[in-house]
Amino acid sequence: MDGKNARMAVQRIVSPIDNSIVAERETITERDRAAVLDRAATAQREWRAVAVDARITICERAVSWFEAHADDVAAEITAQMGRPIAHSPYEITRGFQERARYMASLAPRVLADTDAPTKEGFTRFIRREPVGTVLVVAPWNYPYLTSVNTIVPALLAGNSVILKHATQTLLCAERWAEAFAAAGMPDGVFQVVHATHADVAALIADPRIGFVAFTGSVDAGHSINHAARERFIGTGLELGGKDPSYVRPDADLVEAIAENVDGAFFNAGQSCCGIERIYVHDDVYEAFVDGFVAATRTYVLGDPRDPATTLGPMVNASSAAFVRDQIAAALAAGARALVTEHEFVASQAGTPYLGPTVLVDVDHSMRIMREESFGPVIGIQRVSGDEEAVRLMNDSDYGLTASIWSRDVDAALALGNGLETGTVFLNRCDYLDPALAWTGVKDTGHGTTLSPLGFDAVTRPKSFHLRFP
Repeated sequence: MDGKNARMAVQRIVSPIDNSIVAERETITERDRAAVLDRAATAQREWRAVAVDARITICERAVSWFEAHADDVAAEITAQMGRPIAHSPYEITRGFQERARYMASLAPRVLADTDAPTKEGFTRFIRREPVGTVLVVAPWNYPYLTSVNTIVPALLAGNSVILKHATQTLLCAERWAEAFAAAGMPDGVFQVVHATHADVAALIADPRIGFVAFTGSVDAGHSINHAARERFIGTGLELGGKDPSYVRPDADLVEAIAENVDGAFFNAGQSCCGIERIYVHDDVYEAFVDGFVAATRTYVLGDPRDPATTLGPMVNASSAAFVRDQIAAALAAGARALVTEHEFVASQAGTPYLGPTVLVDVDHSMRIMREESFGPVIGIQRVSGDEEAVRLMNDSDYGLTASIWSRDVDAALALGNGLETGTVFLNRCDYLDPALAWTGVKDTGHGTTLSPLGFDAVTRPKSFHLRFP
């Protein structure tokens, strides 16, 4: 076998449930990569000529395939990254199909030509053209919910797509391919690659790639930008987060407690827009904390294949160790733990199984209130009022979402205007509405998915200025 066709690496999914190997795949070779890019470019030239309604039909069939196979797909998610089987189906049956179908409903209008004002003797309009081939580099924490945000709009707009999934959930990429094959997608329009970081960099550097969408860490986002630095192509980067929540004195505490607990600990806290720090007004601080602690203790940590489990392991032992280190540093600096991992029998040091931790007496000198945790831990800080809350909420390198809990809509809107974030929630959290732009500021990255604006990154405008003969 010649050097260019030698296999570069083997990627393995090691389940956090029991350290078993779920699957392993060889990564692409240089020759594979060239062939994938050639197929994508050739197929895209034909796909862009397909009517939008026909593209919608194929994407709709793919969504229906996922719905028909939801149980199997959910079990596979659980095996790969450890989410409780009680929760895994929601990714397919709720948010995934909602986003895909909403973007499909927008496509005929958003992708239609935009006429300029009438001018005698001329026809003038702006047409959206596909950017070519879109490379999607998807994460493991919500393997379908994150990737659908770009894959479906890109295909609807007439692009071809190459999907590279995180090693932890590489089987999800293959399910995407199965769904589109069953839907009748023409060969080459959608392809999957298993690739190393060096392979991804080589793909980005190739002139046949027209746009890169990446969801992951800040460090990896810098690497994506670095790889694209010599080319004039767009990059969409959804990176880190340290999303804050503020509970005002007029909040519905029952609702605020339940939603904040869920926002902090769902998916073992491994959510891009999950709540990572909470600020509570003096007047309701004690009541909120008491309720939060009681609700946290209702979680069941254990084997995620058991339907009774409501909190599974983190994705791997090193991620859990990082969170444990944050907690230890906060306790050493004066924080108090009102709920500790030791209250949960399945929680074991040195493993991905980490029970939820609730910390108080925290402040911004502590890593737990500044660094992204991406795990089942929360710091709750007392504040004197709106001004202090907004100052602390903005005291972060990140800006994806922020939530306010209040009965006063006008006050919440005023606070929202001062928050440095991509989305402001009132009385909800940890949710993507496909009708709204999904975006962030600061080290959370740049770019927009979902809403009509979600088509901007995967299309380019072309102006037609026609003077009548």
